[in-house]
Amino acid sequence: MKVLQLEVGSLGTNCYIAYCEKTRKAVVIDPGGDAARILATLNREGLTVEAIINTHGHADHVLANTKVKEATGAPIWIHSADADMLGSGSRNLSAYMGASTSCGTADRLLADGDNLTIGEFTLKVLHTPGHTPGGISLLGDKAVFVGDTLFAESIGRTDFPGGSYSQLIQSIKNKLMALPDELKAFPGHGPATTIGWERRQNPFIQ
Repeated sequence: MKVLQLEVGSLGTNCYIAYCEKTRKAVVIDPGGDAARILATLNREGLTVEAIINTHGHADHVLANTKVKEATGAPIWIHSADADMLGSGSRNLSAYMGASTSCGTADRLLADGDNLTIGEFTLKVLHTPGHTPGGISLLGDKAVFVGDTLFAESIGRTDFPGGSYSQLIQSIKNKLMALPDELKAFPGHGPATTIGWERRQNPFIQ
């Protein structure tokens, strides 16, 4: 699995394109804006998009869903607990970002433990609620995409509707901190980190 990172949208969301170098099959994780740049990157690399995966339903992670889907034909995948956020500007928070926007509808509802095979790599769905009820992380062989659950030496906000600080901490401790130290963690905002670094340095989970 190879990973490309694009910072998109007004809030600097990390959109990731994870792909199989052999088959050129890819997933787009959290297309939160700048659809044209995402599509240009896919075209440049000669990638076929198998799915658009949202780690959660907030607008800054889903705003480009529709345009990417229309251009590629790829289905939208999201955890069942966040699926209704896609169509609600108040729930996905786009109503508070200047324009209430519907961001498509889910084509597949994900659940904890699902294995998503893309070309010759697999991503395992880890349900990591707390930032939102349906927040997920996506575990690959050498990396985990953690959305807004975990950041470098920080954690996701829990003051939005549906957020829970205690649930977020439990998700991090029980799901993410159970992973190997050397695993690279790709967050929804900011720089990448590793599980081991966060285990030792993150003040929220000491």
